[in-house]
Amino acid sequence: MNKFLKIFLLLFSTFFLTSQSFALPPCPSTGMKHNCYGILTFEKGGGYEGEFRNDKANGQGTVTWSSGNKYIGEFKDYKRHGQGTLTSADGHKYVGQWKDGKKDGKGKVIYTNGDKYEGDLKDGNEHGKGIFIWDSGSKYIGAFADGKFNGQGTLTWKNGDKYVGQWKDDKREGKGTHTWAQGEKYIGEWKNNYMTIKGTYTYKDGTVESFSETMKKWKKT
Repeated sequence: MNKFLKIFLLLFSTFFLTSQSFALPPCPSTGMKHNCYGILTFEKGGGYEGEFRNDKANGQGTVTWSSGNKYIGEFKDYKRHGQGTLTSADGHKYVGQWKDGKKDGKGKVIYTNGDKYEGDLKDGNEHGKGIFIWDSGSKYIGAFADGKFNGQGTLTWKNGDKYVGQWKDDKREGKGTHTWAQGEKYIGEWKNNYMTIKGTYTYKDGTVESFSETMKKWKKT
C-alpha cells in the first residue's frame, strides 16, 4: 500500500472515531446512560470517560487508575474489548487487541525491564506466532503457547550462538540444531534443554561424528 495512502487512512480513522465520540450528546447526570458521552468517577480514584450504551461503558473511552495506569481504546460492557493501549506507571505498555478484558489477538508489548514482544496473544499470554526480543539483544522468533516457547522456533543469542528447532515450555525439546558462534554445531534430539546421543557434532574444521563419541572425548578432558 502507498505510504501516503496509509497515512491518510490512519488520520481518517482517528478523526472518524474522535468525531463519533464528540458527536454523541452528554450523558444525563441521573438515569440511564445510553448513546451518550460521559464521565464515571471511581471511589478509589481515577475513572472512565467516554461512550456509554445500555448504561455501560461501550465504545471508545479512557480509563485512568489511581495507580497511574491508563487505558485508551474500545470497551464492551465495561471490559476492554477491541483495539486499545494500556500504559502502566512502571513502564509496561501494551498496544493491540483485547477480548473480554484480556490481551487477545495481535499486539505489541514493552515490558518493564525493556524486553519486547510482538505477535499473537490469547487470554493475556503470548500464544501463536511471535517475536520476543530481550533488552540484552537476544531474539526468539517462532511459536508460543501459554506465554512460553512451544513448537518450532529460532533463538539467536547476543553472542552469535543460534538454535533452530523444537521447543517445549521454554526448553529445547525434540529435533533441533544448535550452532555456536565459533563454528561448531550439534544436530539431533534434545531432551529437557540438553543434547542427547541421538545426534551428530560438527567441529570447526568440518569433522563430523556421532555425539556419543563427542561426549566420550569431553569426559576425558
